[in-house]
Amino acid sequence: MTIHTISPAPQAPAVPTRGKLRPLGLGDVRITGGFWGERQAVNGSNTLDHIGGRLETEGWLPNFDLAASGGLPAGRRGREFSDSEIYKYLEGLAWEIGRTDDVALEQRFRDVVARVAPAQEEDGYLNTMFGRRGQGARWSDLEWGHELYCLGHLFQAAVARERTRPGADDGLLGIARRAADLVCDEFGIEGRDAVCGHAEIEVGLAELARVTGDRRYLAQARLFVERHGRGTLRDIEWGRKYYQDDLPVREATVLRGHAVRANYLSAGAMDVAVDTGDNELQKALRRQWERTVARRTYITGGQGSHHQDEAFGEDWELPPDRAYSETCAGIGSIMFTWRLLLAGADPRHADLIERTLFNVVATSPAPDGRSFYYANTLHQRVPGVEADADGTSPRASSSLRAPWFEVSCCPPNVARTLASLDAYIATADSDGVQLHQYAPSTVRTTLDDGRMVGFDVETEYPANGSVTITHTTDADQPWTLSVRIPSWAAGSSLRIVTADFVQQRPVEPGMVEIRHAFRAGDVVHLELPMAPRVTAPDARIDAVRGCVAIERGPEVLALESTDLGPAGVDDVGLVALAPGAEPIERDGRVWVTVMRVPVVDARWPYGEAVEGADASAAEVPLVPYHEWAERGPSTMRVWIPVAG
Repeated sequence: MTIHTISPAPQAPAVPTRGKLRPLGLGDVRITGGFWGERQAVNGSNTLDHIGGRLETEGWLPNFDLAASGGLPAGRRGREFSDSEIYKYLEGLAWEIGRTDDVALEQRFRDVVARVAPAQEEDGYLNTMFGRRGQGARWSDLEWGHELYCLGHLFQAAVARERTRPGADDGLLGIARRAADLVCDEFGIEGRDAVCGHAEIEVGLAELARVTGDRRYLAQARLFVERHGRGTLRDIEWGRKYYQDDLPVREATVLRGHAVRANYLSAGAMDVAVDTGDNELQKALRRQWERTVARRTYITGGQGSHHQDEAFGEDWELPPDRAYSETCAGIGSIMFTWRLLLAGADPRHADLIERTLFNVVATSPAPDGRSFYYANTLHQRVPGVEADADGTSPRASSSLRAPWFEVSCCPPNVARTLASLDAYIATADSDGVQLHQYAPSTVRTTLDDGRMVGFDVETEYPANGSVTITHTTDADQPWTLSVRIPSWAAGSSLRIVTADFVQQRPVEPGMVEIRHAFRAGDVVHLELPMAPRVTAPDARIDAVRGCVAIERGPEVLALESTDLGPAGVDDVGLVALAPGAEPIERDGRVWVTVMRVPVVDARWPYGEAVEGADASAAEVPLVPYHEWAERGPSTMRVWIPVAG
């Protein structure tokens, strides 16, 4: 395994000290437009503004003012974990400032930190829910109190700030370090033998160790990882697996319990495993990822099939109409999977990240960036209800995107992910650069031996599959450009045009390496097949047996009642794909032929099959799943029955 010495550190959310690949951060890669560039622009102008406004009006940011003035607990508003949303907001601001140098956001960042700082107590403790007269004692409710969870997000915000503005005088890094020192004192080897009911502190401590060089934080992160699974948290109705306290991380074979908690813990455990050289822990985490992806992940990349505990179900328990698929779980999956990719360079990890980005992260925010899906169902049986633009929605009951939730973890999580997305595009190693995700972008970086390399990426992906990489620097020695061919892209082709030769060849899924002493103007052109395709589920997924899904490129498509005229997806008749009919692409949309079979209401919904019922066929268009319900309330399904 390569040990990287990086100075300055990449402006990226995860910067391991070793691994096969090193991330290229915001200083090396910039998304310049296209699908993701448009969403980043909306995120920077609308979403962060919207989140900041709601943190004020909901009272979650004013909680810190009350803490500083002695007004708690009487005036406190929000759930026990509401502090964390301010920290995720700060992290999103930090990445966006690093991306755009926005002066107004810089001032906003400083203003928020100036309100957080006075709430910190002399010994470093920082939380608005616990520790004061009339509140619960510190660390008195580790199952549900989220004190350590909130601090984990504080640490990640401070890391984002230090990586994008090293040495900034706003004071956030100092706040984080004082809190982290207290955590190490309280929960170190000779301290409380306990963990937090919601993993997150592990990721925050590991990254704080990387940015400060203080190995004490990494040691504490390792302690927390190793303590999970020892039954230190109280048992609950869903069992200790809900907060991953049922089995040691090393002994688990699959992610289980609350999906966000599970992914955050796995991401933190991977940080610990990599930075301490713990190969056995790495193997355990890879084993868990493999089975989770193979048996507990939706076609969208979403994870979590239980509403009551926001949790993974058992293997193959993936009902589309009851999919919880929380947006935060998708983001947690990306965090875990990205760390696996950096450590092992397996392109399947980039495949899952791409799937989750296009079909979970891109789905959550509305086009204007001011309302969000919390859960991401794959089958909407009745048209949703428009959310009150000024109201606050219960998290799982919102059937359409809502502007805010009583538990509003998803909006700032989306914001920080989109603001830092440049850092997930490409990586480097000792001999070259790997391009994992396709977006219009610029890449300028230095290889380990000091060679400067650079190229521009032009593409309209996923509207089409053409990707053109134009080199902008001259190299005296060969280096390796690696490009990912997605797992669905069999039959792709690669064309290389240089001053010396022209080469065209077919390429298959995986990483394709092109080694050459590239010169400015040399072009590598990738053509990915984007014809819509029919995808069948594993026969063990009972809920969708006899159904298929339609995909095009990285996007999962959906059948929406808006396109069915008076006959909705489920309401007035059986809608099924016509047998043998293939999806076609026309006028910029994918079309399928469906059968509408009339049904008759009866007093008993079971009986013998009726032969010869009249059925009508019609061509209908599909929509990318991330666009569903953008034309008003509708019913929808991703998995479509196939007519017999």
